[in-house]
Amino acid sequence: MEKIFFALPGNEELAASLAQKCHAKLGNLTVRQFPDQETYIKIESDVKNKHVIMICTLNQPDTKLLPLYFLSQTAKELGAKSTAIVAPYLAYMRQDKRFQAGEGITSTYFAKLISSFADFLITIDPHLHRRSTLSEIYTIPTKVLHAANLISDWIKNNIEQPLLVGPDSESAQWVSEVAHNANAPLLCSKK
Repeated sequence: MEKIFFALPGNEELAASLAQKCHAKLGNLTVRQFPDQETYIKIESDVKNKHVIMICTLNQPDTKLLPLYFLSQTAKELGAKSTAIVAPYLAYMRQDKRFQAGEGITSTYFAKLISSFADFLITIDPHLHRRSTLSEIYTIPTKVLHAANLISDWIKNNIEQPLLVGPDSESAQWVSEVAHNANAPLLCSKK
């Protein structure tokens, strides 16, 4: 089945690179804001019977979620076979339990929302603190990619006497793997 890649704003370079590596087309898309800040989406490429791959890192997710949702829904209404999200950063993974009375478990809510409009999710090293897999909260197929080896290789080839620093104890799981593979010392801060 033919794939077509679409870049949400700020993801153009990554989408172009992925489309090229997958020998797929890069779709044309208009995303803009009306004067009242509502989102306008227009798909300018044929998506009928294609797998639509939406590239959108989800840092600062609140402003990115509606355009992503509207793109997925529009693609499906125009005949796309499926929609997949490639999100190098997956938001709303930290609040995975109720620490204080009245708090929302937003990682679960976000997963339900994404699962309601996308057919597949690919991400890199999500924050799985108290969960072992994304399937615990996502009802769609997911694929987790890992960056540690690539980062370690880059450090070994480009940095003399590296020292890796993690921002907190929860980062130790990633920083320690990179440090081990790069033969570098590490420190982790405490919040």
